[in-house]
Amino acid sequence: MGDLTTLRDQLFSGQILESKVFYSILAIVFFWLVRRIILIVLLRGRDVQVQYRIRKTVAYITYPLAFLVIGRIWFAGFQAVSTYLGLLSAGLAIALQAPLVNLAGWAFILWRQPLKVGDRIQLGDDRGDVIDQRIFMFSLMEIGNWVDSDQSTGRVIHIPNGKIFTDVLANYSQGFQYIWNEIPVLVTFESDWRKAKQLLDEIAQRHGTSLSDSAARKLREAAKKFMIFYSKLTPVVYTTVKDCGVMLTIRYLCEPRKRRGSEQEIWEDILDAFAAHDDIDFAYPTQRYYHNDTEGKPGTRPEAIYASAPPAPSKTSEE
Repeated sequence: MGDLTTLRDQLFSGQILESKVFYSILAIVFFWLVRRIILIVLLRGRDVQVQYRIRKTVAYITYPLAFLVIGRIWFAGFQAVSTYLGLLSAGLAIALQAPLVNLAGWAFILWRQPLKVGDRIQLGDDRGDVIDQRIFMFSLMEIGNWVDSDQSTGRVIHIPNGKIFTDVLANYSQGFQYIWNEIPVLVTFESDWRKAKQLLDEIAQRHGTSLSDSAARKLREAAKKFMIFYSKLTPVVYTTVKDCGVMLTIRYLCEPRKRRGSEQEIWEDILDAFAAHDDIDFAYPTQRYYHNDTEGKPGTRPEAIYASAPPAPSKTSEE
């Protein structure tokens, strides 16, 4: 109790209080001027992204320094308050658990950089482009939700930094800065699926080959940091069979923010290509009556089955 009384007397006695307030204001003005001068010098002629990073870096340096200097002004020379401050900090750690977790998340993001401004990410159920990072939260320009194909909704989502420890993070922009996209095309069983596959392969190569060379360079760079390995980066068309037709799936590389645009260009070429061929048609779920006697393969029709069946064994009567 005596320690607290000493602390109160030394902090709030008239002349000492005025001196501490004066020096605190002086320190605030000093750091504000230093920050303004640094920003004026460093921001000149920079683009918007570089200016953002400089502002954040300067803030991360000047604000903690100002806090330490002002704390030194108010608590310099107090040897007896260490116990009090220790108990106070323990109580604050319990009461401010969520903010402290967010602060730890901010430090982890700066250290490991699982995300940075400009990245497209998904954290839990939230997806978007990182547009701001702060001590307790970061902000996303939301994509998806009610809007299809990873397009922006126009909303800004503010996410606590602590979620980096509890939710799964997917980063579209890390690695080799490209994502795999697939376009499924379903044609009827009666279509010439081999010709359709050839047309799709030509379209995919036309749209994706140029990106494959760039992706190969990015992949070599990313392999220095991540264990990323792909044996094939060029577009490919896979064949599978569904209940209502033959599924031809185009798999190709695209930039994360150009997925919808690339799909549109490829689909327009597919529609034009299929329209020029009478033996290729799109399939869709339908109900159909199938008469095997007239429509089935000759070898599966009833008369063929009966003709190929072995004769029934003859029965002999005993006398």
